[in-house]
Amino acid sequence: MAKAAAPTKPAAKAPAAKGTEKGAASAPAVVSLKQLAASLADSHEMPKKQAEALVGEFVNSLADHLKAGAKIRITGLGILEVKSRPARMGRNPATGEQIQIAASKKIAFRPAKELKEAV
Repeated sequence: MAKAAAPTKPAAKAPAAKGTEKGAASAPAVVSLKQLAASLADSHEMPKKQAEALVGEFVNSLADHLKAGAKIRITGLGILEVKSRPARMGRNPATGEQIQIAASKKIAFRPAKELKEAV
């Protein structure tokens, strides 16, 4: 089994490296909050720690408003809202047996027209 697992790891890394060769090398595929805060700090001449605190507080504020059931509209970015999913019947794909899927909530994002056009 160890021999089978070893070839799997390089194969999984190969597509990621291939994707970076197509021009994605200038921008990382995933941008973290720390990286966003660093670019914000550079563009506004503020300490990185202060920018990280601002971005962190912004995310916490978004979460608090979503927990309260508010719809958040950010001009140029889009709308975030919590949607309820009712309980429903589903099937276990392995056995075909019917199962009850519990009700849940999800966060829905609807991008703004400006964001769609920019991408």
